[in-house]
Amino acid sequence: MKVLIVKTSSLGDIIHALPVLDYIHKARPGIIIDWIVEESFKELLSGNHLLNELHVLATRRWKKSLSSVQTRNEIASLWSKLRRSRYNIVFDIQGNLKSGLIDLASGSGLRIGFPQELLQERINSFFTSRKAKYSASNNHATLRCLSVVSTPFSLPYLDREFQSDIAFTALDAAEADQVTTDLGEGPRVLFHCGTTWQTKYWHPESWSELGSRITARYTDSVILFTWGNEPEKESAELIASRIIGRTRIVKRLPLKTLAALFKRVDLVVGGDTGPVHLAAAVGTPTVSLYRSSDGSESGPRGSRHVIVQSPMPCTRCFKTSCPQDQECRTSISVEAMFAGIELLLTNRKLNGK
Repeated sequence: MKVLIVKTSSLGDIIHALPVLDYIHKARPGIIIDWIVEESFKELLSGNHLLNELHVLATRRWKKSLSSVQTRNEIASLWSKLRRSRYNIVFDIQGNLKSGLIDLASGSGLRIGFPQELLQERINSFFTSRKAKYSASNNHATLRCLSVVSTPFSLPYLDREFQSDIAFTALDAAEADQVTTDLGEGPRVLFHCGTTWQTKYWHPESWSELGSRITARYTDSVILFTWGNEPEKESAELIASRIIGRTRIVKRLPLKTLAALFKRVDLVVGGDTGPVHLAAAVGTPTVSLYRSSDGSESGPRGSRHVIVQSPMPCTRCFKTSCPQDQECRTSISVEAMFAGIELLLTNRKLNGK
């Protein structure tokens, strides 16, 4: 049997979907799984031993040159390749118009997707031939993906853990070792303070106070900072400068090297952002804060992770900007974040890690 997974973006959403690979292989040993993804995220899936082949979309690049011969040839080549693959099943766990068109392009007669209640764009419903059953208990992004891929199989997915896998190279591991080689034996805590939406940020002052509490409580600890662009780097440098204790700004790293680094720290702290989900995928405990988004739906799952949700009545608003932004930031207390950090570092010590 040969199946195609349609999950094209984004970083965090693809990470949430990774357990479907483990599930499908357990449900049907020997199955062949391909995946189609945007080229900006293909690195996340490359080298994954559970995948047979990656198909790559270049939507952003194609949009800039729709009339060019190269673009038309690339699209036609992808369409032809999907058709020749003759997939028995297509699992659409994206749920929008673009993924629906990919479903259609595959030529598969069995195209399974989300029920209408869970679709990003309702037009997707016209492109799938079978829908997963809707259940209010499938409130987490990973569970929603598992509900789709479990539809033709008998293996239960609720109340079970299915593994993620991020494959990085020996070079990635060696570069991560260079970052951590002289950090000592104390707790290694990594802060990733940047994110995409303004309504997902936290006050720099709160980050600095949290860092100082960690270094005061764990005197042999070090706090590392990762970042994704120059404004995030400047913010990290400002926060680090106000922390009393050891800190280090890490140079910008490729995605796979970042994953290798996360495996070498004891804890990652951040907002609702891709790097936090990447840390969880490689098995590192996380403490993460949620304001406009919903930690129960998109936060890392399991006892190794702590979710801190804003207590404001309008939390989970999913707004990218808000006149109450400053009040909402303040509603996430340093005490709540530090309590989560203490819990996970204590558990890690008790487990001998």
